[in-house]
Amino acid sequence: MNHVTKLSDDLFQSATKQHASDIHFYPYEQETEIYFRIHGKRTFIRTILTKQYQLLRTFFKFSANMDIGESRKPQAGTMIWSFESKDYALRISTLPHYQQETIAIRILPQNDTLPLDYLFLFPKQIKQMRRWMSHESGLILITGATGSGKSSTLYSLLETEMKERPCQIISLEDPIERKIKQILQVQINERAGISYQAGLKAALRHDPDILMVGEIRDKETAHFAVEAALTGHLVLSTLHAKNAVGTIFRLKEMGIKTADLHQILIGVGALRLIPIRRKNKQQRSAIGELIEGIHLTKAIEGSLQALPEKQQFKNLQRKAFAYGFTETISPQ
Repeated sequence: MNHVTKLSDDLFQSATKQHASDIHFYPYEQETEIYFRIHGKRTFIRTILTKQYQLLRTFFKFSANMDIGESRKPQAGTMIWSFESKDYALRISTLPHYQQETIAIRILPQNDTLPLDYLFLFPKQIKQMRRWMSHESGLILITGATGSGKSSTLYSLLETEMKERPCQIISLEDPIERKIKQILQVQINERAGISYQAGLKAALRHDPDILMVGEIRDKETAHFAVEAALTGHLVLSTLHAKNAVGTIFRLKEMGIKTADLHQILIGVGALRLIPIRRKNKQQRSAIGELIEGIHLTKAIEGSLQALPEKQQFKNLQRKAFAYGFTETISPQ
């Protein structure tokens, strides 16, 4: 087991030093390939013996409170790992594979929330979202691909808000990606009867000023989030859609009335991450397709059409070039 612990520590240290967001294992009969996702790119790292991988897989599943004897069904769990006085939540998921059970690990730093001026490329867009947060009630929605910074953006907005005004903040998350002091964070657990709907009902009894709903996944959650906004709460959430206009279309598909959207929707942001070079270091920064005001009204009424995806990215590239960031490749 000491050998397995050392192998896992070596992997995680290498991943964190290279700023990897994920670790992927591809097991075959004799060997297993290991990949990191670094700045959005899947990168081959090394190969280990599949015998080693099997021990490593058992260690991960045991540490994440999974059933180590079950390999036919997908499982998910979380373990905490510490390195250089920093804590990381490792979100581990398994998937049955025709040869071996595969594992993917999402690495979630726990200690620091990145400030908005680090996450976003354009100061104007930071000011826009900060202006959204000045509302006492309403709904703010963030959309984007997996790993595009949706949760990080919500965390940063909430932490900035806490520093500027005293408020009661409750979050409902599945899973909790980063623990934040002074926020009441509720872990959604369907097996224990804590769904987003049940959690929202309970959270509203705790007199919140701001509610963060990790993700609007279904009609019931959408209606509860809208109801919370209509009754005087500021609600932040994410929703899977292709772009900002598509987010509004999704809400309508879920049965949200146009009149309610006009009344509560403050702003919608569709995020993309692009690689840039800043102070001789490569990183990824978010650029948002943010709509508010008259554009938001037109989108709700159905008279605002989204630009084609390629055209949107070309426009974002031009803005990045104007700011002197030339190392823009493809949106992640």
